[in-house]
Amino acid sequence: MNEVFTSIAKKSDEHEFYTPVPDGYKPGKTKYVVVFGTVMSGLGKGIFSSALAKLMQDGGLVVAPVKFDGYLNVDAGTLNPYRHGEVFVLDDGTESDMDLGTYERFLDCPLSKENYLTGGKLFSMILNRERKGKYLGRDVQFIPHVTGEIKRFMRELAMLRNADLVFIEVGGTAGDIENAYFIEAMRELAYEEGPGNVCNVALTYLLEPQFLGEQKSKAAQLGIKALLGMGIQPHIIACRSTNPATEKVREKISVFSNVPMERVVGVHDMDSVYLIPDLLEQAGLHRRVAEFLGFTVKDNPIARAQWHEFMASLLHPKKKITIGMTGKYTGLRDSYASILKSLEHAGVASGCSVNIKWIETTAIKDDQAAAEALKDVDGIIVPGGFGKRGSEGKIACIQYAREHNIPYLGLCFGFQMAVLEYARHVCGISKAGSTELDTDCEPVIDILPEQKKIEGLGGNMRLGGRDVEIKSGTKAHAIYGASHVRERFRHRYEVNPDYIAQLEKAGMVFSGKHPEHPIMQILELPKHPFFVGVQFHPEFTSRPLRPNPLYKAFVAAASSPDRRA
Repeated sequence: MNEVFTSIAKKSDEHEFYTPVPDGYKPGKTKYVVVFGTVMSGLGKGIFSSALAKLMQDGGLVVAPVKFDGYLNVDAGTLNPYRHGEVFVLDDGTESDMDLGTYERFLDCPLSKENYLTGGKLFSMILNRERKGKYLGRDVQFIPHVTGEIKRFMRELAMLRNADLVFIEVGGTAGDIENAYFIEAMRELAYEEGPGNVCNVALTYLLEPQFLGEQKSKAAQLGIKALLGMGIQPHIIACRSTNPATEKVREKISVFSNVPMERVVGVHDMDSVYLIPDLLEQAGLHRRVAEFLGFTVKDNPIARAQWHEFMASLLHPKKKITIGMTGKYTGLRDSYASILKSLEHAGVASGCSVNIKWIETTAIKDDQAAAEALKDVDGIIVPGGFGKRGSEGKIACIQYAREHNIPYLGLCFGFQMAVLEYARHVCGISKAGSTELDTDCEPVIDILPEQKKIEGLGGNMRLGGRDVEIKSGTKAHAIYGASHVRERFRHRYEVNPDYIAQLEKAGMVFSGKHPEHPIMQILELPKHPFFVGVQFHPEFTSRPLRPNPLYKAFVAAASSPDRRA
């Protein structure tokens, strides 16, 4: 056992050290890879970390990712998609950063609240512990208490997952005030765990101004210098760039940072993020990380062959289809990241590439505008969302899809809007609406008192994985091939049970519901080639090698030659 760690652990309660150590934790049993950002945000730390973690996982190691976000929100649930991209919902109901979705897709494993830490969550934990007298009357400080709790979080994750390797992604960039204490915690972690147990990776950026026509490393050097100034010596440097990093630039960075040339790797723009594992594998990066940490990674030809087969189908599709994405966050593609990835996965399964036609529903005011917007699409998705803006445009698009036999997939809010469209135009309930959008309406979509009691909702959403009971003989049952499935939810409003009989009499089938209560979760129109709405978010459970069944069926219908028959 590391002598420094043993000494600190013994003195934690009495001296200036504060290093809470989970019972049974053994330093050196789990190793750590810490990924830092420099120069600028948005370089793809999550993608890089996920790709490297996948290679280590394929090599036989048990890996556990964790993302740190410095903002003071407790979670990502209240963040505007324009500011922070998609909110990714984990099975336990945690509303997290979209990078957690990247980890789940690459590693094909469900994550939980133990894999996600924000500044707000961290400080809430600390203040709660302080109120309970857990700090023995001491003044609670950033060092050692805040950094100590961060280290506790990482070590508890290591034990919970019985991980060989924990991948820690530090959000933001070196120099940000909001992540300075976290970077300090990682410096302390390396000090306490001992040599060869923590590998620091700096992701930096190579500028390539068009007016110069060559790559420049100065910004990268200054970013690395900021890390060095905080006590972080990188062991690996990954150079993000538009074009492959030149040897000259890599040499400059190597000399400046004390990192050997073979550990300074280029990560240039690729046609797909799923090509990044191969890029890192060709550079031998996973083996260099394993060597540094004292691991041996095995060859796994089966896993690599499956991945290469997926990539070959992705890059060389046999046909193309166009899907209309009708939403109100179309100005930022990250708002729909998981949907786009799910369509990509399903496209590979159907041998086609999926082109997205972005349709801003706030601009659709009537049936004619909907027809013009959707005239050249092979399928339509109405994604999740909140609020009234753009909702009438979505309903107009749904009506067009229903009446013109265009494959339709409604997600969460899209499920509710499909119910309203059918209630108005088929059932004749002209004022059918949602109390979320208009309190002066026929409340076909509503929050019901008995549902609040059932789920304990109150003003909160139903979040995370829930079981769905599927009716036999329906399209949903054929798609899933099961009578019970588990999907992830993020919503407040439901179909009002008072209107279910009227909707069903008019031809709508609710093929999925809550196992015990009259809460509708899947709808379909049997006479339509493909018209399905779901109250949940199937995109959160889609994986590259295991597309979600609903997306797979939707893309198959959209790519069928007789889709408009």
